[in-house]
Amino acid sequence: MSTQPQNSVQINIKADDEVQRGRYSNAAQISHSGEEFTVDFFFIHSNPPFGNLLARMLLSPGHAKRLMMALQENLQRYEAAYGPIRVVPKPPEGVGFIQ
Repeated sequence: MSTQPQNSVQINIKADDEVQRGRYSNAAQISHSGEEFTVDFFFIHSNPPFGNLLARMLLSPGHAKRLMMALQENLQRYEAAYGPIRVVPKPPEGVGFIQ
């Protein structure tokens, strides 16, 4: 029995090798206006301290909320499989989220 709706559409996504490799981010900044959310992902280097903007994602408010819900669901699945994620009270200087 299929769990997909009968009218589902398969979308093929293409990505070049660099995008498929992904990037590691140790800091992010989230801002918003009445029309969109902006999420900037950074890598902060420690010596000397400087950072690189890795990616900027622009999301509609509805898409931002769906992303938040998908992250929550996946965090719950992760913790069910691997145990609780430890969150330090204050991350090291220059690492984390800026709102």
